[in-house]
Amino acid sequence: MNSYVKILVLTILTAATVTAQNKKVKQMEKREINPWKWQDARNYVQAVEVKNPEATLYISGQTAIDSDGISSNADMRTQLKKALENLETVIREAGYESKNIVRLNVYTTSHEEFFKEWDVLQEWTVKNGVKQTGTYLEVKYLFETLKVELEATVVR
Repeated sequence: MNSYVKILVLTILTAATVTAQNKKVKQMEKREINPWKWQDARNYVQAVEVKNPEATLYISGQTAIDSDGISSNADMRTQLKKALENLETVIREAGYESKNIVRLNVYTTSHEEFFKEWDVLQEWTVKNGVKQTGTYLEVKYLFETLKVELEATVVR
């Protein structure tokens, strides 16, 4: 093998090694920002910083609608559980994890009913390791007989 071919082969191997090193994917990092402690008991955070995300999933409001598209007319507790179940299904189907929810907005037709069932949401966030930002809004109505809707942003 002449010296020109050796140099060419070494150049190609070096370039391939450098390219492979540059393609190393940085790991996604999440950091919760909480200037105070009071929100800890309410299972949310004031801000979430995400570095090096691979992708972001924006999820439409999930409600207590069954797989046939029938809206629930059950009580708030039952609807909240079903909405969380539907949220998990969408997250899983998209190839994401619930623990990487960074924003969870809740829309409810009755804040009194919703906050009576607050433990359902708290237990779910603890079980799934979710530390999210969020906004809770009372609205005049939701689709058909629905009482609660969950809108989420998830990162990977």
